[in-house]
Amino acid sequence: MKRGFYIVMAAQALSSLADNALFIAAIALIQQLQGPDWMAPMMKWFFAASYVLLAAFVGAFSDSFPKGWVMFLTNAIKVSGCLLMFFYALFGLDQSAQVVLVCVAYGLVGIGAAAYSPAKYGIVTEMLPPLDLVKGNGWIEGLTVLSIIFGTVLGGVLVSPSVSSWLLSHPYINNLVHTPAEAAILVITVVYALAAACNLMIPATHIKYPAQQKNPAKLIKAFAGYVKILWKDKIGQISLAVTTLFWGAGATLQLIVIEWGRNQLGYRLDQASILMGITALGTVVGSIFASRVPLRSALGVLPLGVVMGLTVLLMPLIDGSWTIHIFGASIPWAAYSLLIIIGLTSGYFVVPMNALLQHRGHVLLSAGHSIAVQNFNEQLNILLMVAVYTLMLWLNMSIGVIIAIFGILVAALMLLIIHWSKLNLRHDPTLIEQIGQDGHGSALKDCH
Repeated sequence: MKRGFYIVMAAQALSSLADNALFIAAIALIQQLQGPDWMAPMMKWFFAASYVLLAAFVGAFSDSFPKGWVMFLTNAIKVSGCLLMFFYALFGLDQSAQVVLVCVAYGLVGIGAAAYSPAKYGIVTEMLPPLDLVKGNGWIEGLTVLSIIFGTVLGGVLVSPSVSSWLLSHPYINNLVHTPAEAAILVITVVYALAAACNLMIPATHIKYPAQQKNPAKLIKAFAGYVKILWKDKIGQISLAVTTLFWGAGATLQLIVIEWGRNQLGYRLDQASILMGITALGTVVGSIFASRVPLRSALGVLPLGVVMGLTVLLMPLIDGSWTIHIFGASIPWAAYSLLIIIGLTSGYFVVPMNALLQHRGHVLLSAGHSIAVQNFNEQLNILLMVAVYTLMLWLNMSIGVIIAIFGILVAALMLLIIHWSKLNLRHDPTLIEQIGQDGHGSALKDCH
């Protein structure tokens, strides 16, 4: 691996770590401002909306400038979003307006994340030879998954009473911020700044792309064509439906776990963040086992999506009394075990489907266009599912009822997708044989 690629990995690890820590810190800030419970998922909604609104444009933007510069600019945008969060007091707004400003600021961070994604994947292809691409992407994905776990836990640690008190005891920090949430966001801002500094050290690849389309209407029209191509494909539509459902459900489950930990287990936010990390750890383990599934057997893991949805239904049955004591620490073994199982099943069924989607996207479009379409659909579903979850909280529905609706919905939708897949195979029994065949950009060429 080239030295520059290790700098890219360091920047990616820091940026993704900060993304996940900021989610917890921003929720803590909303709680500090005494915002309603439904404002936390609304903040997630603003973040996902950035991806959806910019989906047609970020690819062209990424290919118009050096990737290292694009990654620096997008991390700078994330820094701006963080600064807006803890400078809310300077605007002299009332409390409700301050909460809305936090959501808008988190949406600004989402703009940075949306533009960062294609540059992150694109620079890997520029820096590494074809034979090292799988290894390079594996490192990037591995770091991203680890950053989800450690970033979520880091966010919880930063807002915990002991660590936040220690941070605020330093005169330099106390001169800038005055609450645990603000102190956490200040630290996260520094992490984003370090990621941006790494971006500046990425060596130029001197690769130039053809002049990119700048007309917004034409970009949207072309992107709509890419979405149509992947949804019309009999293999692509199934894998895209599964990954779209998974990421929408995953984003909603993050919020559910926090609320479940607070209401069912009596946890503070910093303690509930550990529950999110436990779920992510289970997903990692499931992903490792799923790596052995052959690409042509990917459709065979679909029933595990139903199992995941049904397993979620067990969450309301567990409370804070299901614990064991190890070295003086109280461990909620039942909650941890259940979340690991949920993570295991989700990781095992989504990884093969994600690989199938990436393969089909490579065959029909290109890696870049495929990722853009995948991001668009996944974030669009996050908007939908998080909006429904926000509505249920606004209606003061109990977390037990919300979990029941969520689990049944996921299981039912997976059963529909399985039936859809069987209909496709019945209509064309050769679909399985087409998996693994080449034909890079075939549908895209036909489209043009």
